[in-house]
Amino acid sequence: MTNPVNHQGSASTGGTALLTDHYELTMLQAALRSGAAHRPAVFEVFARHLPHGRRYGVVAGTGRLLEAVEQFRFGQTELSFLDGIVDAPTLAYLESYRFSGNIWGYAEGDCYFPGSPILVVSGTFAEAVLLETVCLSILNHDCAIASAASRMVTAAGGLDGRPLIEMGSRRTHERAAVAAARAAYIAGFAATSNLRARMSYGVPSTGTSAHAFTLVHDNERHAFSSQLEALGNGTTLLVDTYDVPRAVRTAVSLAGPDLGAVRIDSGDLPVLAREVRVLLDSLGAEKTRILLTGDLDEYSIAALGAAPVDGYGVGTSLVTGSGAPTAALVYKLVARGSSADAAPDSLVPVAKHSVGKPSQGGRKWAVRHRDSHGVAVSEQVSLTPPSPGPHDRELLVPLVVNGSVTGREELAAARSRHQAVLAELPGYALQLSRGYPAIPTVLDRESLFTQEVENLVELVVERVHAAVECVHPAVELVHPAVELVHPAVELVHPAVELVHPAGEPLVHTGQALVQLFDALVGLPLAYLDLREHVVDRRDIVLEPGDLELK
Repeated sequence: MTNPVNHQGSASTGGTALLTDHYELTMLQAALRSGAAHRPAVFEVFARHLPHGRRYGVVAGTGRLLEAVEQFRFGQTELSFLDGIVDAPTLAYLESYRFSGNIWGYAEGDCYFPGSPILVVSGTFAEAVLLETVCLSILNHDCAIASAASRMVTAAGGLDGRPLIEMGSRRTHERAAVAAARAAYIAGFAATSNLRARMSYGVPSTGTSAHAFTLVHDNERHAFSSQLEALGNGTTLLVDTYDVPRAVRTAVSLAGPDLGAVRIDSGDLPVLAREVRVLLDSLGAEKTRILLTGDLDEYSIAALGAAPVDGYGVGTSLVTGSGAPTAALVYKLVARGSSADAAPDSLVPVAKHSVGKPSQGGRKWAVRHRDSHGVAVSEQVSLTPPSPGPHDRELLVPLVVNGSVTGREELAAARSRHQAVLAELPGYALQLSRGYPAIPTVLDRESLFTQEVENLVELVVERVHAAVECVHPAVELVHPAVELVHPAVELVHPAVELVHPAGEPLVHTGQALVQLFDALVGLPLAYLDLREHVVDRRDIVLEPGDLELK
C-alpha cells in the first residue's frame, strides 16, 4: 500500500480526476519513462456478452460521462494528495492534464449488443488511459439500470401502458440513486422519488407518504384527513398500514369519489388489487387509481398484467439492475501508433488473446443493418468507415472533438430515441424470457481479413530484416534462402492491393503468402520463428497450400 491517508472531511473535491484506479497513474508514470505515453492510441468500450440471457442492452450515462470528462482535472488538492504516490514528472503531466482527443459513441438511449463499440476514445495513450475507470464506472452502472428499466417498462405495456415510478434511493448509494433515476427515465419510467434527480436532470418527481406518517397520528382517519387537507383530494393514500378494506372505506369517506389514488405496498398484490378495485367501484370511486409497490421487478409486473392496476413503484430491483448490477462493459486498447508522431491512419491494431477474454484489434465503426421495413437485422462492425445501405443506420456519433464536448443533448432526446430504437428491433427482442441477443453482431470479415493480411505482410518484412541481421556473420549459410524471400515479398504487395474487392483475389493473396512461407522455411527457425508468431498472435492460420480465418 502506498501513502495511506486518514481523512476526516468530505471525500469529494468537486472534480472527477480521482474517480480512478491507482494503476492508471502507475501506468502513466511508466509510460512517461518509456516514451509510450505520447503515442496515439484508440480505446473502445464494449460488452463481450449481455447479462442473464437478455436480448439487448441500453446505452445510458453518456451525458454524465461528458460532464465527467470536462471535470477531469488535477487541481492542487489532488496533486498534493498524489505527491508520493507518483513521481515528479508524472505530477507535472497531471497538473496540465486536459483531454484533447476525440470521443465517439452510441447515442444515449440507443440499444447495444455483444461486441458493439459503444464508445471509442482516441488520443494519446496517457490522456486516454486515465479516463478508463471513470468511463466504466458511469457506463457500467447507468447501462445496467437502463437495461433493467427498459424491460420493466415493456412489461408494464410501454410508454402508453401503466406508468412506473422509480423509488429506489434508499436501496443504493446516495449518488448512485440520482444516476439510477436518470437512467430509468431514459428507459421510459415516468417519474422518480429522488429530488436531486429532478434538480440536476429535470426528471419529474412525485411522492406522498409512507407508513410512518400513518403511524405518527392517533389513527388512520386522522392521518388521511391531514394528508388530504395538505395535498388535496388528488393525492395518493397508503392503505395497507393496518386493514386494507377498512382503509379504503375511510379514504373514500373523507375524499369522496375524487380521491386520486390508493397505494398497496404489501400482501398478495394481485388479489388485493382486484378486491380494492371492486370496493372502490362499489363506493362510487371508479376513477380512483390503484398503485402497487413492494419488491416488484419485470417478472412480477408482467404477472400483474391482468390485474386492475394503474401504475407501479419500483425500488430495489431497479437500482440493482434486476439481478445484473453491472453491464460488464470493458475498456480496451485496440490500436496504437509506433511513435508519438505516428499518423492516425498508420495505427497498429492490438488485441489481447487471454482465454475467455479476447478482443478484436483495430478501431471500429458500426452500422445497424435494417430491412426494407426498417426492422433491425444485424449489427455490422468493421475496421473501415462504413458504406451504409438505404435502410441502415450509422451508430457512432461524435461526442468530443479535439477536447471539446459536442454531443451534449437534452434528456428528453435520449428518452425519445430509446422508444424509436425499441420499435426497430424484431418483436422477440422484447420478450422477458432468457434468450440470445435480438440481433447478431457481424464482424465485417472482408475488412478484418484485409487488415490481418496487411499486418502479416508488415510482420513478414520485419522478421525477414531481423533474420538477415541475425545471420549476417554467416550470410553464406542463408544466402540461398534470402534470394528466395525477395521474389516472394514482391508477390505479396500486389496481392494485398487486390484483397479489398474480395472473391478470387483472396485466393491469389493466399497463394502469394503460401509461396512466401515456403521461401521462409529455408531460413533458420532460431532466427525467424515466423510460423509460431503468426499462430500465437494472429487470427489467420497459414499452412502450405491453405489460407483460412479462425
